[in-house]
Amino acid sequence: MLSKKTKYAIKALVALGKNADKPPIQISRIAEEEHIPKKFLEQILLDLRNNGFLYSKKGAGGGYSLNKPASDIYLVDVMRITDGPIAMVPCASMKFYHKCDECHDEVTCGIRNVFLDVRDATLKILSETSIADIISREGGLKLGL
Repeated sequence: MLSKKTKYAIKALVALGKNADKPPIQISRIAEEEHIPKKFLEQILLDLRNNGFLYSKKGAGGGYSLNKPASDIYLVDVMRITDGPIAMVPCASMKFYHKCDECHDEVTCGIRNVFLDVRDATLKILSETSIADIISREGGLKLGL
């Protein structure tokens, strides 16, 4: 299941992506419009900024804006920043691999084999879907497409 942290990060990035041609947006505005607790959003935006996705400006007229085009921000990267591994079991993780304590032989483990397939299918979708794609889908959904 998608964590609230990841969902809020995606919602904030979508909001910023929709306003990419405007001045930076204050945290309080994003929090209010997207129904995200402000303190929680502050930490999420800081993580995204520290990983190069956002630009922040302090003072009057300050706030956050995207540091790169929405088309270059992929869900796989956002999820790894906010939640860590994509794989559902540690022995199937590409970036956060860890052998399962109860496993006798990874090579013949049917559970691992199935979840490698799940990981690969999930990674394919998340690696090909950007914040711009979500914005585009929302537009289509509003038009009933």
